[in-house]
Amino acid sequence: MKEITQRQREVLNFISDFIKENGFPPTVREIGVNFDISLRAVQDHIAALQKKGFLSQSQKRARSISVLVDSKKEGDSVSVRVPIIGNISVAEPIMSEENFDGSLNLVEPFVHGGKSYFAIRVRGNSMKDAGILEGDFAVVELSSVAVDGQIVVALIDGAITIKRFYKETGRVRLQPENPEFSAIYSDNVKILGILSSIIRQY
Repeated sequence: MKEITQRQREVLNFISDFIKENGFPPTVREIGVNFDISLRAVQDHIAALQKKGFLSQSQKRARSISVLVDSKKEGDSVSVRVPIIGNISVAEPIMSEENFDGSLNLVEPFVHGGKSYFAIRVRGNSMKDAGILEGDFAVVELSSVAVDGQIVVALIDGAITIKRFYKETGRVRLQPENPEFSAIYSDNVKILGILSSIIRQY
């Protein structure tokens, strides 16, 4: 996990505590007032924390800072806030706040610090033979590329699907893990991420 400076840790902790107390994130100005620093300095800290995987922020909306990794660790455990993605807006990036539908707070080994994740609720049983069942939460590491055999979350024809990825000549094959379902073939597949873990509630 990438190290952060003491001041970056203080900024991150302030944002995290502010969200817990108020239910929404602080503005850049509120952060600046708290630390008595310029707006530019705040923006530099936020940009550094985004680059290191601790924060996400939408540039189009106020109060859009999200804490992805809590720097307050118990022992060596890293706590990561993983946004749950609901209905995808094809006009917005996958991690836009408009797509968020709650969050999961996860620790290692389900997630690792310094990486970005999202989660989706599994619908259907096309991947049941891989142990992925309807109602599970799929925790996905953000990635736009994959190698043959990896289980990916992909966007195809405006819909999200979880399948095993194979690249073929001139097209991609998205292979289910259930003989009752047929493979999907397309030359227009957008990979959103690689499956990292499955969370099942009983």
